[in-house]
Amino acid sequence: MPDIRRRLLPLLGHSGGSRDAMTCLYRCGNACDHPVPNETDNPYLGDVVSSAMSRRGLLAAGGAGALVLGLSSTPAIAATPASAAPAPVALKGGKAGPLTFKAIPPNQLDSLIVPNGYDSSVVIRWGDPVVPGAPEFSLGRQTAKAQSLQFGYNNDFVGVIPISDDRALLVVNHEYTNEELMFPGFTSLDALSVEQLKVAMAAHGLSVVEIERVGRSGQWTPVRSKRLRYNRRITALETRFRLTGPAAGTPALRTAADPKGYTVIGTLNNCAGGVTPWGTVLSGEENFNQYFVGGDAVPEADKAKLNRYGISTTARYPSGSRKWERAQERFDLAKHPNEANRFGWIVEVDPFDPDAPPRKHTAMGRFKHEGANVIVARSGHVVAYMGDDERFDYLYKFVSAGKYKKNDRRHNLTLLESGTLYVAQVKGDSPAAEIDGSGKLPSDGAFDGTGKWIKLVSGTTSYVPGMTAAEVLTFTRLAGDKVGATKMDRPEDVQPSLKTGKIYAAMTNNTNRGVGSNPGVDEANPRNTNKHGHIFEITEDNGDHTGLTFTWSLPIVCGDPAAADTYFGGYDKTKVSPISCPDNVAFDSAGNLWISTDGNALGSNDGLFATPIEGPDRGRVKQFLTVPRGAETCGPFITGDDRSVFVAVQHPGEISGATVDKPASTWPDGDYAKPGVVVTWRLDGGPVGS
Repeated sequence: MPDIRRRLLPLLGHSGGSRDAMTCLYRCGNACDHPVPNETDNPYLGDVVSSAMSRRGLLAAGGAGALVLGLSSTPAIAATPASAAPAPVALKGGKAGPLTFKAIPPNQLDSLIVPNGYDSSVVIRWGDPVVPGAPEFSLGRQTAKAQSLQFGYNNDFVGVIPISDDRALLVVNHEYTNEELMFPGFTSLDALSVEQLKVAMAAHGLSVVEIERVGRSGQWTPVRSKRLRYNRRITALETRFRLTGPAAGTPALRTAADPKGYTVIGTLNNCAGGVTPWGTVLSGEENFNQYFVGGDAVPEADKAKLNRYGISTTARYPSGSRKWERAQERFDLAKHPNEANRFGWIVEVDPFDPDAPPRKHTAMGRFKHEGANVIVARSGHVVAYMGDDERFDYLYKFVSAGKYKKNDRRHNLTLLESGTLYVAQVKGDSPAAEIDGSGKLPSDGAFDGTGKWIKLVSGTTSYVPGMTAAEVLTFTRLAGDKVGATKMDRPEDVQPSLKTGKIYAAMTNNTNRGVGSNPGVDEANPRNTNKHGHIFEITEDNGDHTGLTFTWSLPIVCGDPAAADTYFGGYDKTKVSPISCPDNVAFDSAGNLWISTDGNALGSNDGLFATPIEGPDRGRVKQFLTVPRGAETCGPFITGDDRSVFVAVQHPGEISGATVDKPASTWPDGDYAKPGVVVTWRLDGGPVGS
């Protein structure tokens, strides 16, 4: 980049946040530098706010209102056509118990650190071969064709779907690229060649990789063979996606290249996800706004909709844009004004059918999806919980119209194409005067309250005045605004507990809370300038995941345990690990909550933490691992036998001033930083954590 921009980089995109400015630039297009997209003045009901096995994890959950599909495991799906009826089967084991590992201390080491008695290894890294015939990676001679066959960049969601006890499919999202850390001699995005832009497009998307267990241990490695049936790369460059549901084919989704509005090229900024009971993967399209330019030239009537999704309508080339319009003009809204509407969906990929086009489910709404995790309700309906990862945005759930059928995979593959979409509205149960922004507990000793799910749309019927069903689904944020949904502090991963059926959402942070004209604190977001985040727990009334009301609490308010504004479920704070910026959550078979972090504001590397959420040790947070310098911890995924923990090490060495020529991290190979997926296991073969 030009010298002036490099000097300014430490100042861009921060706005008081804890991420490095380089991450802000490449991951979300300096979102914090732009106005908060939600400018509505939603009414507050008292104190209003709201907010398997992986973050990106599994879905069938236990509890009073859930149908249990195996013990804390993704289903083992046979290599059969969709019309077959594979039975969900857990991996043998599932014996996690109390968390007995010794917590590791915070650190700033350029290594992946695990507790004594554990080991770890890199499963796969950026540039490793995925599709048979992929060329060996060459840093100085990257091509889009080669990258389309190799493991992509900045892995985020991790899903592991068993084929047998010692074979599985690893499915990984590739959220975004950082060209400064990819291309030698980088000077600026404008100076990249068209071929380099296409390399970046090919490095986005997803990878499907067959992996195998090493001996009888918890270690896994890619299967090396010239005949790999399932291995696949899905990219932003050329993969065709099929739109499903009520909004598919409607005018807002039609373009000159796709006049019928049913086929989209590529997927963008795929963040978290989940694994369904029928063995598919859900992937959330998040910060898609940064890929588009030309918003200033769209029809005037469309500008408010673009603004609500963070797309500039005043600048031809907004700050932080990716420059992809130079490679494919569809990213120029002045020429293709509807193209942005084709992103921001939940994507479903069938890893067992490499010929099947991935689908974007319009019935599940369009916003900045962190991901989606599903649970089969007592009634048999599938319920997906989703967060919109933006300051002051909303928490959603989707209830399928059809019911899950255990032995009918073809039927289950249609469940997310039709249903009812809800948005959350919550309030606290303490006097407003007791919530003063300091994080001090109210007099009843807990941050808690009640909530309700507001129906937005069911099938082709809209419940939002002035909006059709297609409009509600395509511009879901505006629908949430109209019905008075609760503004939350960046709701990211949302995961059901396999033991209790309770729902856990990671509220990462919101340094805008209570600042200037932004909304102030309430019981569900009790701190001004919330830089450390918290965990939001939902208990659906009567254990009914299809119901309309729930109670909530904050079991963990993150930060330095020595600080007065933190809370760890009532547990002795002198005995817990400091934790900041929770991002993804997962569960082991014992019901322990595992939390990965993004943007640690306490001055140490990000990591993975675990804590019981029931019983006398509720809130006893212990740090399990740390990732290298500049990296974020993504995933995690705990296998159904509890013998392996997978995490994605995203953007190692992403520190202002670093380049691939002068890296700030040399993880994992000692030369330059490469994002990768890591597996950790106990040396004695026992369940991790216990």
